[in-house]
Amino acid sequence: MAGYTKAFAMPVSPFPSAEEARSEDKLRALLHLCQRMNCERDLDRLLDLVAREATFLLDCDRASIFLYDPEKQELWSKVALGSEEILRFDASKGIAGAALRGGETVIVSDVYHDPRFNPNIDDTTGYRTRNLIATPLRLLSGETVGVFEVLNKKDGNFDAADAEVVRSLAAQAAIAIQNAQLIGELRKKRDELTEENTMLWREVSGKFAQPLLLGNSPRIQQVLRLIDRIRDTSVSVLIGGESGTGKELVARTIHYTSLRARKPFVALNCAALPETLVEAELFGIERGVATGVDKRIGLFQAAHGGTLFLDEIGDLSLTAQAKILRVLQERTVERVGSRTPVAVDVRLLAATNKDLESEIKQGRFREDLYYRLRVIHIQLPPLRDIREDIPLLATHFLAECSRELNKGPHEFSPAVLRRLCEQPWPGNVRQLQNEIRRMVACARGRLIGEEDLFEGLLVDPAAPSPAAPSSAARTLPEAVEELERKLISETLAATGNNQVRAAKLLGLSRQGLINKLKRYQLA
Repeated sequence: MAGYTKAFAMPVSPFPSAEEARSEDKLRALLHLCQRMNCERDLDRLLDLVAREATFLLDCDRASIFLYDPEKQELWSKVALGSEEILRFDASKGIAGAALRGGETVIVSDVYHDPRFNPNIDDTTGYRTRNLIATPLRLLSGETVGVFEVLNKKDGNFDAADAEVVRSLAAQAAIAIQNAQLIGELRKKRDELTEENTMLWREVSGKFAQPLLLGNSPRIQQVLRLIDRIRDTSVSVLIGGESGTGKELVARTIHYTSLRARKPFVALNCAALPETLVEAELFGIERGVATGVDKRIGLFQAAHGGTLFLDEIGDLSLTAQAKILRVLQERTVERVGSRTPVAVDVRLLAATNKDLESEIKQGRFREDLYYRLRVIHIQLPPLRDIREDIPLLATHFLAECSRELNKGPHEFSPAVLRRLCEQPWPGNVRQLQNEIRRMVACARGRLIGEEDLFEGLLVDPAAPSPAAPSSAARTLPEAVEELERKLISETLAATGNNQVRAAKLLGLSRQGLINKLKRYQLA
């Protein structure tokens, strides 16, 4: 009863005092400010927000946030709220520098009587500082990223309670500043990657805006017209031709001039993969199918939305052929070790140097897959069947290789062009390109002559066996005239009667070519 009477005699007031009410208001304001800081992602706006709200919480004239630059050993800050002027000073100086170095909160009642105070800052800003609190901005990791200051309390001096508020605010501000800086760096990196991606896309678009399958011959022009008609469809295309005729180039031209151009172009040489890896490469594999195997997607998924090019498809096993057929029919793939289908949207382009109809008869290729792939069939001619395109191709490769090898512009002598046109080129366009790359790498001058040719090209395949000179041999001027006639006629035919290009290939000015046309009465 006595305890009860004593408790009853000394009741606790249900109404907070004015000081307690102010503390609660200040705490609510501090919590609300922390929420706002955590939502702000722009560093400049965050610094302004913290400085502005801190003056309200601590009833002072001004608040400043100095960020630490470890490379320059400087503290920097905006001079005043909303100002674009930047104040920088040595991090070893001033009361802010003392707080940074010591890692403790500093309270100063009269700054001009404190030897640590740096009056140059007041001289620079035109602001008169009386008293202040400075506390380091420290992350949870212990790293100090700056200093937080509040200046000139409106009524009296700062006390321990103010210092506690400043430390609490600084702890939250440090984390918010770090997040804002990281987000700013990520945005900058994203913008850089976006710009780089745009530049790369422009480069790719420019590279493939015009088909790189060059040629004025009727067979190549027919192929180009067919590509133009089918590029915006999603039908499968089977590309045939000998090795080196440019089958992958045709596939890339179809993709990069189509509506799928901004989506992936994924290529696989089926002949280069072991049989045991083909299915995992094409369809993907689940984790744990075999010891040490991680989950990964296959090329069908990697090409989703774009184009999958399967080169040498005739070398695939019948099992892999059956699975590809199912993907084309169902538009889904199943990873090795999984029964869950994954939808894919892929345009399939395939190429082969084999006679697939013969392979079908011998039971090595599925007939149903053949007709599924051969919705459109493009057959590329060997280079020996389109000799009229050799000067154009050779000149293109010459300029391309000169740029790649960082060597000055080169030109072919007429004799070299004639030799190139006469060769059988069993390796087709790829062999021609590699031979020209070798010539550019080894060339000693700007003009590529017969001395720069590979030994195998020096032999004229159509030349007759050496014989004793005839007593009725032509004179030298007659032989030169016949050779000039032949070279001019062949070069004009190869350039589609374009006199400017023909003159360049022959090493003549256009007027010089016109004069020779008149002299030899060539139309």
